Amino acid sequence: MEFPISEVLTKVQKAIQGLRTPSVTVISQKNDPFAVLVSCIISLRTRDEITETASARLLKLAQNPAQLMKLSTAKLEKAIYPAAFFRNKSQSLKKLCEDLVDNYEGRVPDKLEELLKLKGVGRKTANLTLILGHNKLGICVDIHVHRISNRWGYVKTKSPDETEMVLRDKLPNRYWKSYNDLLVTFGQNICKPVSPFCGSCTISEICPKIHVSKYRSNYYA
Repeated sequence: MEFPISEVLTKVQKAIQGLRTPSVTVISQKNDPFAVLVSCIISLRTRDEITETASARLLKLAQNPAQLMKLSTAKLEKAIYPAAFFRNKSQSLKKLCEDLVDNYEGRVPDKLEELLKLKGVGRKTANLTLILGHNKLGICVDIHVHRISNRWGYVKTKSPDETEMVLRDKLPNRYWKSYNDLLVTFGQNICKPVSPFCGSCTISEICPKIHVSKYRSNYYA
């Protein structure tokens, strides 16, 4: 039987109401593609609350690629600390901004293939920048999206990139933009990697719980 994705996503939407919004989504409310792109780079392997504050500090100092390029390495590192690998990310941000200034007149491109040409930008970051920065269709697949989509049996894939390609074929377009936000919040709070809260999950009866060996009964937001 085909997994009832529409029914499940409706239930997930209700289940996550009131929970913390992913940091990059919060930053995207300014409708600034550069802010989204920068915060995506900072967010890699970094907790949401740190991503949000670090991104805010940096974006106060630099609102565009040219301004960021003028920051000293020390000032840039201080702004995004304690994001994981803050020194490496500082170098990546400098190179990224040089690329934007040299090849895109300081603007963040709004096409996936152009975003993927940028130094340090992978498919996850490119898709999220398209969705949140340019309000265009994309499917952003992070570890939560990959894990939960497989846990549901909606896909059977071995990597986030493979998951994205399968989702492009089977996920209805109307869910493309929201899929990442829904599953990230759901995965961080309810459908956790180890011992998820299946006992109080609204989709527990529908979910096949693939590779779930143990779970908890009660969830407290």
